[in-house]
Amino acid sequence: MIHYIVQILAFQLLFLVVYDLFLKKETFFKWNRFYLIVTPILSLILPVIKIDLIRQNIPEQFMMQLPAVLIGGSSSEPLFTSEALDAITISSVNGLSYLEIGQSIWFIGALVSLGVFCFKLYKISKLKKLGTITAVNGLKIYSLPNSDSAFSFFKNIFLGEQLSEVQKTNILLHEKIHIDQRHSLDLIFFEVLRVLFWFNPLVYVYQNKMVLLQEFAADAEVAELNGKRAYYEGLLSQVFKTESISFINTFFNHSLIKKRIMMLQKSKSKKIFQLKYLLLVPVVAAMLVYTSCSDQAPDKEVETIVTADNTEVMDKINELAEAIMKKGNISDEEALAIKFLSTEHKEGDKVYTSVDEYLVEQRELAGLDHINESNTEVKVPFSEIDKVPVFPGCEGLDAEASKRCFTQKISAFIGENFKTENLKESGLSGKQRIITQFVINKQGEVIVKAIKANHPDLEAEALWTLNQLPIMIPGVQDGMNVAVEYSLPIIFVVE
Repeated sequence: MIHYIVQILAFQLLFLVVYDLFLKKETFFKWNRFYLIVTPILSLILPVIKIDLIRQNIPEQFMMQLPAVLIGGSSSEPLFTSEALDAITISSVNGLSYLEIGQSIWFIGALVSLGVFCFKLYKISKLKKLGTITAVNGLKIYSLPNSDSAFSFFKNIFLGEQLSEVQKTNILLHEKIHIDQRHSLDLIFFEVLRVLFWFNPLVYVYQNKMVLLQEFAADAEVAELNGKRAYYEGLLSQVFKTESISFINTFFNHSLIKKRIMMLQKSKSKKIFQLKYLLLVPVVAAMLVYTSCSDQAPDKEVETIVTADNTEVMDKINELAEAIMKKGNISDEEALAIKFLSTEHKEGDKVYTSVDEYLVEQRELAGLDHINESNTEVKVPFSEIDKVPVFPGCEGLDAEASKRCFTQKISAFIGENFKTENLKESGLSGKQRIITQFVINKQGEVIVKAIKANHPDLEAEALWTLNQLPIMIPGVQDGMNVAVEYSLPIIFVVE
């Protein structure tokens, strides 16, 4: 979720930079309006789009077996004889998780923003009750006593009684343009975004730019009818008050008058400058390339293997799968043994009573007089990598020290971020094994490939924890970045 929000902010910032540099000074008000409406929507959609044709293929992966991480207790039983790892003991912490705290903060912020929005609507309804209503050509004009304000909201125009008749005429023309072009819908759209994304400052920037653009568009229409000079002289003739409501179309606003006059003095942009909007194509294409090649697969795409019961047999199967993942490849003899375990122990009418009986016959059928010892040799392609991936904070070390530092950092990170409090309601007990596989791709991103555990809650927590790993320095082989695959067992002990 954090990665998604960061991408939204980055994309919106890029869209706004393009707007400020190339588009905001042009008089293509309808096109600019379309741009300011569409680009925040695109920024919400693009991060979740993955196009397989764009996604780069990960080259041959190098496999490394990481030592197990022990969570929730200690054990004297070493998981691997080749490497030892001090157990990481984490005590359960009562209280809300970070996710729950984040959700609570967002909900409170959204509730406050919604309250502010409702208060603005209340202010408008209150003005309606104070004003004297007049209907003209389907529009409702409210005359506000003891006021010189002027603004519109949908088909309602509010005019202060202290305005002169000449001023009212120009204002009515101006506000009618806002109504005809349905500018209030744009501002309500940004109000909704402000409620949902109250923490995003760029939404407020978008809304301010839309308000200014709408004033430009209405000024241009009225100036064609009354003449530019007379119109902007009218803007400067008197200083008016205005209601501080963000989604109404105010006629006079001190901070906008100078910009409106400057835009009125501009000549119409040449049509050829409309080609600037084609900049949106490469910008969106670049964003699609980024999101498609980031290899940040959605959680639902991660392969998970769920077992039903935490029995002794399942523990043995987990240990077997763990050993296979550590070894990387298996011999013909081992493959036959696994085949025996995965079948009904019979072929045709013959029933096998043991693994040895099955292996002897299968070796004879395959022409194997003895076990090929060379096939059992453990091959670790990871050792052939010129430069292994580097965990942040392990830079500048030699190869062996870098591997040790990587293992220590991974263990510490998993131990610190694995939230045992999320598993209190899962009914787990004893030692729980979680077998995980992930890839550090060519960009240094951690991509979870597979998770195996005896309970879906264990898988979910392991997946969440692995997804929090930071960006690494990718591995290098023959001068090129390569993807490296890791196997990481996690042991969660419930005291």
